[in-house]
Amino acid sequence: MKAAILREVNKPLTVEDVTLDDPGPGQVLVKTAASGVCHSDLHFVEGLWPIPLPVVLGHEAAGVVEQVGKDVSYVEPGDHVVLLFVPFCGSCRDCMTGRPYLCTQGRTRQSVLHIGDHAAVPFASMSSFAEYMVVPEGGVVKIRKDVPLDRAALVGCGVMTGVGAAINTAKVQPGTNCAVIGTGGVGLNVIQGCALAGAEKIIAVDIHPNKLEMAREFGATHFVDASKEDAVAKVHEITGGGADYAFEVIGLPQAISQAFDMARRGGEAIIVGMAPAGSTATISAPAFLQEKVLRGCCYGSTRPRYDMPRLIDLYMSGKLKLDELVSRTYPLDGINDAFAAMKNGEVARSVLVF
Repeated sequence: MKAAILREVNKPLTVEDVTLDDPGPGQVLVKTAASGVCHSDLHFVEGLWPIPLPVVLGHEAAGVVEQVGKDVSYVEPGDHVVLLFVPFCGSCRDCMTGRPYLCTQGRTRQSVLHIGDHAAVPFASMSSFAEYMVVPEGGVVKIRKDVPLDRAALVGCGVMTGVGAAINTAKVQPGTNCAVIGTGGVGLNVIQGCALAGAEKIIAVDIHPNKLEMAREFGATHFVDASKEDAVAKVHEITGGGADYAFEVIGLPQAISQAFDMARRGGEAIIVGMAPAGSTATISAPAFLQEKVLRGCCYGSTRPRYDMPRLIDLYMSGKLKLDELVSRTYPLDGINDAFAAMKNGEVARSVLVF
């Protein structure tokens, strides 16, 4: 099968032939239909997060089940599925306490991907920049067959992470004020999550005017061009004292500090972005006396087999925007063009269509 391989950081990916082992016990073979190109993948391309090379990246995907291994009961060939970059086991402490997005045991049934003579486990339990994936049974969510798979793929990461950050992690309340730093694919979904939750003011913060304009379509009510004005001061001015919820969705330490500073007394800063490995953020310690909260977010605090089908139902009923997220589609050999468009701030989301 064909796959896009990263052999060296900050170098173009190459499309080559690779092989997968057949699905073993508890594993599922999925034919990839579509894979989103996420900014998190770019972190590994640029070396901000170290990873053994060579590697097949990709972690936001949907496809069709082709074969199942022994003991698999949840899906069967022909089922349409969304893939999870955090497969869950269902029996560890995190799973049993309602936090499957923190599970570390679901990865124990990893398959093997062969890149020439190099054998490796798939990236993020799937390596979706490839024509096929072998994944743990706990790494798939069965979905309705009438949803386009190039839209459903986005639910596997960007949509679930963003909407979930607002609804599950922050639990945004109706009538509150929200600020969102970063209006890329995940940030736009934080914005529409805040809108779905009934927030009154939703302030989009970015340095790209075209991305701020995208934010309007997803529910933003106010806009701050951080390249031209003090974003923290502007959010305080718009809200009259700070946001109830301030979301950092870029992955930069200075933006984490800004989000905390944007939050009002008693407000929350929710950190959604993937900051570079080893980085640190500076926070005002006395501000904790104002009962401000600094909260982490993983995968939108998803309960995947409940939340993801529900998001797809919202899309099919016209209440969740997915079509508007897809700025461009590419074939697999267009992967480097997709990364370039992302780095230039040209797209909300690019999708590889197989």
